[in-house]
Amino acid sequence: MQSRQVSLWGENQPEVTEANSTAVTEFVLLGFTDISRLHGFLFGIFLVIYVIILLGNGTIIVVTRLEPALQTPMYFFLSHFSFLEICYVSSTLPRMLMDLWTQKGTISLYACATQMCFFLMLGATECFLLAVMAYDRYVAIGHPLKYPLLMSPKVYTQLVAACWVSGIPVQVGQTIQIFSLPFCDSHQIDHFFCDIPPMLKLACGDVFVNELVVLVFALLIVALPFLCILVSYVRIIAAVLKLSSNTGRSKAFSTCSSHLMVVCLFYGSASVTYLKPKSNQYAGTDKLLSLFYTILTPMFNPMIYSLRNKDVTQALRKFLPKLAVW
Repeated sequence: MQSRQVSLWGENQPEVTEANSTAVTEFVLLGFTDISRLHGFLFGIFLVIYVIILLGNGTIIVVTRLEPALQTPMYFFLSHFSFLEICYVSSTLPRMLMDLWTQKGTISLYACATQMCFFLMLGATECFLLAVMAYDRYVAIGHPLKYPLLMSPKVYTQLVAACWVSGIPVQVGQTIQIFSLPFCDSHQIDHFFCDIPPMLKLACGDVFVNELVVLVFALLIVALPFLCILVSYVRIIAAVLKLSSNTGRSKAFSTCSSHLMVVCLFYGSASVTYLKPKSNQYAGTDKLLSLFYTILTPMFNPMIYSLRNKDVTQALRKFLPKLAVW
């Protein structure tokens, strides 16, 4: 079967002759075509989930910005995390809703590359921000007297800015190297959005080097921040165990429990997806895991932070009656 070169730059495409078909300019996202009878039902479910994500995370942003008691570094990070979750899910879910509604699934080359690039950049930002939030909890619990100095407004603003910016050059480079590969005649993506694993399955020839590059970047962007989180929590546990008061211990653990649950949800599913060997046998499992960390985790996050955090719960009790009056 002849391969067709798909590239982001016209000058890198092979010359198209009359004997050959034209270069691929669009892909088809298969999504949930194997259960096409349920498309209407899935559209309704995912639309409700999207609205919940927007309202839940939007409420967290407004509350943490307006409530005086929440003007601390911890809630500054939480407000950015909620905004990130809205951006993260918006890079995939609106497109999936459109495909479910139209039942077409076609996506242009540039739209696919753009979606992947933003999805990867926002995913990298989430990894870095979760690590920064764990470090913030360690400093607050392990060094409470130095906390105002170590986590000053200037410091935590710079940390957040670094989280947003650091992943951009790496993920832009990843997108370029993926879409510079030669793709085979089949341009059907067995996924509901453009992601690295399903795109590599469409590539012709040996992609071992590309897979190795993806693995290295995954280790740097996913595994390294996760290691920082583990180190932070080991030190947090050591600091908490030194506290003489049981009340102090329970309060310290309660401030960390919400973040720890979010870390487990996000890293658990994302790590399996990107660090496991490539296989064509578990495409359904890949979709399920992707649904979990791209859609379900952003939906659960506001619930986790509001139900497990007394400060946020109290702020919501003050805020929601005012909202009802407006």
